[in-house]
Amino acid sequence: MPGDRLTALDASFLHLEDASSHMHVASVMLFEGEPPPYDELLESIDRRLHLVPRYRQKLAYVPLGQGRPRWVDDPHLNLRYHVRATALPSPGSEGQLRALVGRVFAQQLDRDKPLWEIWIVEGLERGGGEAAARFAVLSKTHHALVDGISGVDILSVLLDTSPEPAAPPDPGRRWLPRPLPSDAQLLGEALIERTTVPAEALRSVRSVLRAPRQIAWRAVNAAAGIGAMAWAGMSPAPPSPYNAPIGPHRRFTWVRTELADMKAIKDELGGTVNDVVLASVAGALGRHLRRRGQRTDGLELKAMVPVSVRSDDQGGDLGNRVAAVMAPLPVWCQEPVARLDIVREQMKGLKEGGQAVGARVLTELSGFAPPTVMGQAARLMSRQRFFNLVVTNVPGPQFSLYLMGRRALDPFPMVPLAKNQGLGIASVSYDGGMNFGLVGDYDLLWDLDSLAQDLFDSLAELAEAAGVGLATSPPPAARDEAAGLV
Repeated sequence: MPGDRLTALDASFLHLEDASSHMHVASVMLFEGEPPPYDELLESIDRRLHLVPRYRQKLAYVPLGQGRPRWVDDPHLNLRYHVRATALPSPGSEGQLRALVGRVFAQQLDRDKPLWEIWIVEGLERGGGEAAARFAVLSKTHHALVDGISGVDILSVLLDTSPEPAAPPDPGRRWLPRPLPSDAQLLGEALIERTTVPAEALRSVRSVLRAPRQIAWRAVNAAAGIGAMAWAGMSPAPPSPYNAPIGPHRRFTWVRTELADMKAIKDELGGTVNDVVLASVAGALGRHLRRRGQRTDGLELKAMVPVSVRSDDQGGDLGNRVAAVMAPLPVWCQEPVARLDIVREQMKGLKEGGQAVGARVLTELSGFAPPTVMGQAARLMSRQRFFNLVVTNVPGPQFSLYLMGRRALDPFPMVPLAKNQGLGIASVSYDGGMNFGLVGDYDLLWDLDSLAQDLFDSLAELAEAAGVGLATSPPPAARDEAAGLV
């Protein structure tokens, strides 16, 4: 089925993956109360799986690499493999949870099975002043299956908007997996689909003839965007301690903030919430590098910032609809307001220059490349230092979500680390909060908790300059370490 074929972008995440670079996106979400009984949770997930049919499918590979893989039904789907339960030593600290998360997120997903896992972790200590106990849900999904923007939509399928669990829509009939295609079928389908590409091109030509001015204008914009991307690629990212060969092991930590504080800062100092995020990250990296004894004079790192190009009518679709811009991080600048001004003006220039449009066009054009060429291109791109780290900001729902009546408290997202990329920073807003998840190679980022403190301090600097009082406290990592809990 053509609709089950991986797009070129989705397939590139498979090519980028190796024993050290795991291409799954992930998250940790804390809930209040005791976790639901395991069997009841399995039953609840099973009743909703028809709403996310990809969760029942695995990859089938075309022989001889003559086509991109396609999704097929898994006839041996076992939810007990994909949904796992574990416990911290009660009461477990957030530091112990972070250590567990690092180990879980360091494990590569099995490509012979549907590419997702959910872990239920009980035994978490009570939060600051909260009367209820807490538990955590760890979620892992391969990037070939879903990007961060649509990932929020998928998670909302498993969660409810009220404490009373909603009855899932009736699927109408019992799910029966379709028979697995043979190698000959996979090869034949891929070759047939290849012959249909010229037909798609002819349709594009007819569209040009029908609306020449409109298409010409789009072509000019696309060409300008590709030029902006090419210019960005001509100046590789500078060397940094964050860019070196990485291993398979991970550290993970987080920082809590309030969305209202981020908005108040941008309202007072100018820019967008995303500009505030990037300026805070730049300040944190500058602090971190200088504490390590690194000179930051004149140093401007580059962040790859994913940008959603998902249209409104694609909101529920799986698969990736993202482009990217290479955002400057002026780590040399130690004055917070000046740093935000630099980020705001340069990000404005990138948007007006059409860099994101160029990235999207290149992504669409890559669909015409043979899979073997795409694989080599993806590996080549991973060896080049076009950016120093990924920084992503995902807007989430601004209302409470519930898992079988248990309220979700805090989500912390994770982005995957590519080859020679030892650090990634993701943020997500939810129900008035805005939380950061920091992931690092275990050896390169041995001081990841210190970087989390640097991020909080960098944001506090901006808040002080804007006259905003932060509603959150610093990360508890240092306290946990002093108490011997990590």
